[in-house]
Amino acid sequence: MSTPLQNAPLLSGSALAKQMKEALKTEIADFRQTHNSTPTVAVIRVGNDEASAGYARSIEKNCQSVGVNFRAAVLGDDASQQQVETQLQTLNADPTVHGIMILEPLPSQIEANALIELLNPRKDVDGVHPLNAGRLAAQRPPYFVPATPAGGLRLLESTGIDLVGKQAVIVGRSDIVGKPMAMLLLHRHCTVTIAHSRTQDLPAICRTADILCVAVGRPALVRGDWVKPGAVVIDFGTTYTADGLKGDCDQASVATVAGWLTPVPGGTGPMTNVMLLSNILQAAKLAHGE
Repeated sequence: MSTPLQNAPLLSGSALAKQMKEALKTEIADFRQTHNSTPTVAVIRVGNDEASAGYARSIEKNCQSVGVNFRAAVLGDDASQQQVETQLQTLNADPTVHGIMILEPLPSQIEANALIELLNPRKDVDGVHPLNAGRLAAQRPPYFVPATPAGGLRLLESTGIDLVGKQAVIVGRSDIVGKPMAMLLLHRHCTVTIAHSRTQDLPAICRTADILCVAVGRPALVRGDWVKPGAVVIDFGTTYTADGLKGDCDQASVATVAGWLTPVPGGTGPMTNVMLLSNILQAAKLAHGE
């Protein structure tokens, strides 16, 4: 599964995601046959933001590739909070919809946190509802893990490295990547440090890491001299630049030091897609008492 990049083998998310998708296709087909029901996700999109529309198209294509139904509820830029909440409550109550995603950005008149709290936690395939975040922190299933850190963990596990006792540093404290990734590694008995924009001497903190996860959205922030020799580096960065898609690591210099490195593109991105599909299937199983 690895491809040499200077000294560091790459953790190919593309290769692992392809394997996992094939397995999911079989699971979803079995689910349809057993329950006479197809796993279904609905996205709520408000306004005409092109990036959001593009993401919705990407989700639809991803779903079609494994036999998941996709629905889109699109409201105008001038939609009111009440209109969006009414649409969300309709999807919450629809037994044929198993997963719901609220796409951002939202127009300024829409309060995102209010929508998230209204979302049925059992349909929260993005893992953003406070109940899912709390259940993840407390290790009290069932809960949904946001797809990006869940995919990062699967890539880590694919190395075969024993995670117990390892020093892990997470650069970034977002609710959808940094914090849940920290919880996932803590549950696997790593010693976890969360670093961020106000961390003093960030390079020195990074150099303590056996496992370094970077999720800040700053292209090429982490360089080779920030990395402990032999460390596993998970680069969650996806920033579009004039030179194409870039990660949060300077790939060339980090590759000369790291033991493993996720490429950008082709690393955590494909894994995010497949873990979202896994969450949708999990939601469908929950709805049918599994």
